[in-house]
Amino acid sequence: MAKSLRSKWKRKMRAEKRKKNAPRELNRLKSILKVDGDALMKDVEEIATVVVPKHYQEKMQCDVAVDDEKDDMKMETEIKRNKKTLLDQHGQYPVWMNQRQRKRLKAKREKKRGKSKAKAAKGLAW
Repeated sequence: MAKSLRSKWKRKMRAEKRKKNAPRELNRLKSILKVDGDALMKDVEEIATVVVPKHYQEKMQCDVAVDDEKDDMKMETEIKRNKKTLLDQHGQYPVWMNQRQRKRLKAKREKKRGKSKAKAAKGLAW
């Protein structure tokens, strides 16, 4: 896919635009870093792709592994979900479920609840 003449032309033009704007982006990046030696990473990430050096990345992974072991003791992230209704403890459906499925399950639940109420109402005599 994406082999049509139009897409090839658009890809070519995007490359041309990148070449044209590259010096301007570089100057903007240099000005940000020059003005504020402690520049915010958000500003830099808008302009350029930030790549973390490998040796620093390895250190971070080691630190994260140690922190994960400690965090397991503190937090319990297990979601308790009813297998029949698929509702969690807060009454929320899973993220992946679409509105139509939610509506069907809700209608099924209310139908069952309605039957039980109807039986209770029959017990009253006038």
